[in-house]
Amino acid sequence: MSYVDGFLLAVPKEKLEAYKELASMAGEVWKEHGALAFVECVADDVPYGELTSFPRAVQAKDDETVVFSWIVYESREKRDAINAKVMADPRLKGDMASMPFDGKRMIFGGFSPIVEL
Repeated sequence: MSYVDGFLLAVPKEKLEAYKELASMAGEVWKEHGALAFVECVADDVPYGELTSFPRAVQAKDDETVVFSWIVYESREKRDAINAKVMADPRLKGDMASMPFDGKRMIFGGFSPIVEL
């Protein structure tokens, strides 16, 4: 089975195009280093829940939208090796303050699939 890194974050609507450009470049880097798939999705039907929801999870403000993304790898071992190469890639070096989103509110983690069809 494969391995998946998942991400959830809030992006200011006015910076969505800048985020898309950054994500496109980052996706190329991940794919060059061996990721099988790199997907970025912007919220389209994500209601604000009373107790839990995607917007609540990232403390999305009225002027922000939720982005849900994932990267697919062949295995956890491949993911670890690919991420080491990606983190050392000079194309992704930069100041976190210049990112088009608040990285402190980003949720991320690695997942082992239990069903793949």
